[in-house]
Amino acid sequence: MKRLAYHIVDVFTRRPFGGNPLAVFPDARGISAPLMQALAKEFNLSETTFVLPPEDAKHAYRVRIFTPGTELPMAGHPTIGTAFVLARKRLIELTGRETTILLEEGIGTIPVTLKTRDDGAIFIQMSQPLPTFGPQFADRQLAADLLSLETEVFDEQLPGEVVSCGLPFLFLPVKDLEAMRRIRLRSDVYERILQELNVTGVFVFARGGETEGATVHSRMFAPGVGVPEDPATGSASGPLGCYLVQHGVVTCDQEAQIISEQGFEMGRPSIVHIEIERYDGKIAAVRVGGYCCSMGTGTIELDEDIGA
Repeated sequence: MKRLAYHIVDVFTRRPFGGNPLAVFPDARGISAPLMQALAKEFNLSETTFVLPPEDAKHAYRVRIFTPGTELPMAGHPTIGTAFVLARKRLIELTGRETTILLEEGIGTIPVTLKTRDDGAIFIQMSQPLPTFGPQFADRQLAADLLSLETEVFDEQLPGEVVSCGLPFLFLPVKDLEAMRRIRLRSDVYERILQELNVTGVFVFARGGETEGATVHSRMFAPGVGVPEDPATGSASGPLGCYLVQHGVVTCDQEAQIISEQGFEMGRPSIVHIEIERYDGKIAAVRVGGYCCSMGTGTIELDEDIGA
């Protein structure tokens, strides 16, 4: 029998059963891509990651990321959760209070910084590619149909817009938390928007939140890649921060600190920390981070000829 060890970790939370759960296979040597996809579908989490030796010896590891439906070129909570598992297994060496490693992902090299706090917790932060601002989305009736809401709930001061820091998301601003709680995504309308804009998912937010210090309250839907709703979306949180800075929702003379709460409607509260740097009117750095909570380990047992 082939035995494949995995770890389960909740990402963007410090408590069990919060955040976004992730399965990590810390030694994925010998696992084929079709088997990786089958394992991700078996776990049926938002993402599952597979750690491999790096192609460049100067980097720490190569990481492949799968949703139940497809492989992604990069993602937020899988990057942060994978780094957390590697640190817990001492597969990366933590030097002092702050350690930076380089992970290879489909989109390229991702810097990840692990910061050890006084209580022993590790705050993990990834750098993301600089943003690209795509087309604006002005059809409020179609957006309302998508979310099963009324057109009046959208924030007239802000546009619907596609923003990407590696993966494109459509951002839709609504006025209040009451409207956020009433969202019911219509898959038929989602397919129309997906064909028009070719986005990874739809990210909806309102200013404020349920927790102290929250900048925005967020929800993200990506049924096209097998994720009906995501409890925490790091790959969309970088673009979210860029959107908020670009449109003046958050002041950013040089650096902005933003907190997005997500997953509350799913019973998996998540806290995502976003840092944006801007100089001479241009965004110069995008970082997304948070804490993790280890939930356990296990093994998958397969016949030797499966997954070759």
